[in-house]
Amino acid sequence: MSRIVQYSRYGGPEVLEIVEVDEPHAGPGEVRVSVRAAGLNPFDSKVRQSPAMLPNRTLPSGQGAEFAGVIDEVGAGTATATATLAVGDEVLGWSNFSAQADFVIVPADQVAPKPSALSWAAAGGLGLVGNTAERSTRAVALTPGETVLVSAAAGGVGLFAAQLALADGAIVIGTASEANHDYLRGLGVIPVAYGPGLIDRLRAVAPSGIDAVIDNAGQETVEIAIELGVDPKRINSIVYFDGVAKYGISTVGGGGKKSADLARLARLVADGSIALPIAGTYPLAEVRAAYQQLDSRHFLGKIVLTLP
Repeated sequence: MSRIVQYSRYGGPEVLEIVEVDEPHAGPGEVRVSVRAAGLNPFDSKVRQSPAMLPNRTLPSGQGAEFAGVIDEVGAGTATATATLAVGDEVLGWSNFSAQADFVIVPADQVAPKPSALSWAAAGGLGLVGNTAERSTRAVALTPGETVLVSAAAGGVGLFAAQLALADGAIVIGTASEANHDYLRGLGVIPVAYGPGLIDRLRAVAPSGIDAVIDNAGQETVEIAIELGVDPKRINSIVYFDGVAKYGISTVGGGGKKSADLARLARLVADGSIALPIAGTYPLAEVRAAYQQLDSRHFLGKIVLTLP
């Protein structure tokens, strides 16, 4: 038997259960990974809280889309198709609402090698946020010297996006709680506090205007950007989907993932080119507490479940 995080009704962290199921096995073209760490993301909570997010989804459902661990089973024919994968390999990857478990079964092309310098926690929290941040950053087509606003810049996706934008040569303004301002300054980000008066604070730090917006927070950020005169075609939101019809913004998020891209992003975190701080780690049995911290939004970086 093996454990998996599961819910059978919609709601908050209280609906999550640790369920014992038959141990899964890898089929043709698949690998089984013994999970060491699995990241949490706000999208996990949104899908669990409301059937409107994914209307065709059926219950019960697992949780989590990113993981890291050790391959302990290779399906028939997989080794021939992917000669670089073998039992004992340390990997990170992504799955479809099944990562928070003792074992995860995924197609072989959904894992990438884990650099030895990368911690299990960081590796387990990378599979989704890295891809989402890279795609959303590329969507606004930054050029050196431009000014970009990154909302929720202390969260997993926001931190990644802010650093990718800095690497593109952009001037990066990041909205975040004041407790995280010093950390953001250390990265080279200009921090701005949330709350009433945000538009005036943005005008003060960017008197020449803002060229693009990478939104990870929602409607307020987009509407302030429109008021500041940002071209809607240079605004991308991963959460405010109504903004497409209302303002003409883009909503490029996670998708189009490739193992080679994940491997490259993992190397950037491993060598220190991109920082991915871990806000908290919880054993699988404390998954409810982990999601309570996630839902509070008062943290810097990633929250990760760890497994022995």
